[in-house]
Amino acid sequence: MDRRKFLAFTVATTVMAPWRPAAALGETSRALAFRNLHTEDTLRVVYWRDGGYVPEALQQIARVLRDHRNGEERAIEPALLELLHDLRDRLDSDAPFEVISGYRSAASNAQMKAQGRGVASSSLHTEGKAIDVRVPGRRLDSVRDAALALARGGVGYYPQDGFVHVDVGRVRRW
Repeated sequence: MDRRKFLAFTVATTVMAPWRPAAALGETSRALAFRNLHTEDTLRVVYWRDGGYVPEALQQIARVLRDHRNGEERAIEPALLELLHDLRDRLDSDAPFEVISGYRSAASNAQMKAQGRGVASSSLHTEGKAIDVRVPGRRLDSVRDAALALARGGVGYYPQDGFVHVDVGRVRRW
């Protein structure tokens, strides 16, 4: 193998490793667990099995992560599920993610913005690409640090409100 191919292989297998599909990692399934703090809905589900996403599981996830203000549901971006899976692994936790905010409808987002609640006008929550969580048994700063280490999107730290925001937008922090 020449030097260029070796470097390309090295980058693909180390730097890009978090982006490899589960099949490339030899996994046969991936699971997540949630507890929505507003609705008290809970879910523990295998969302990926034998090389593909499980449609029924994705629907269940959309239901649990729905906008609690008006019940509106939206499909959650699979990349966000993969980020959460890897975050859970990095935290070495089987505890369900406690969900403060998952999907947020455009109407809810606009209402929160009008109330001065500090939400972005074009929040990734409205696209099913963001979630605000905490993890029982793990310090909030540990959740933040683990998410930052993954470097797969935005990470917002809200210790006064008791949650960490993670999304699959561009890599940034606040």
